[in-house]
Amino acid sequence: MPETQEPHGPQEPSLDEQIAAYQREYGDLDPQVEKVVSALGRLNRRMNVAYGRQVAALGISNTEWEVLKTLVVSGAPYRLGPGELAKRLGLTPAAMTHRIDRMAADDLVTRDRDENNRVRVIVELTDEGRAKWLEAMRMASSFEEDLLQDLTADERGSLGEMLIRLLRRVEDAQPDAGGRLKDLD
Repeated sequence: MPETQEPHGPQEPSLDEQIAAYQREYGDLDPQVEKVVSALGRLNRRMNVAYGRQVAALGISNTEWEVLKTLVVSGAPYRLGPGELAKRLGLTPAAMTHRIDRMAADDLVTRDRDENNRVRVIVELTDEGRAKWLEAMRMASSFEEDLLQDLTADERGSLGEMLIRLLRRVEDAQPDAGGRLKDLD
């Protein structure tokens, strides 16, 4: 008799089931540590999916959102060179150029020569790009408030501090693991 499929594909095992399987196969596993890191990994994946759906509703991709966010974080007048953008996003210059091409075609950014150095190119956020960023922030804020609704203000603060400590430990151990390592301070 054929096995019936779940309507949305096979279910992911619960964290407890996953940890039990890991312990069965690797007896030295600390279940408390595994519960934390597995929960963080699943939360990250699910949040990325949710954010991706939100920005897709605005007609932009996650990768375009990252560029918009980086330009906004740089401060007014929201301008950076492509090399600096690539560095902050952990991208190759070629990947950054491709991304900027798409975004300029969609009027999210402009790309112009630096008036003081005609060899240098400057990428600048447009009004349309800033409007997309603001709407994405409104959507993300609503999602994030809902996500954390069961935590008190003190719990939110404590969780944030603990996660930053974990993040810094990873960054110290893996300083080349991605861009934006300075954005936490």
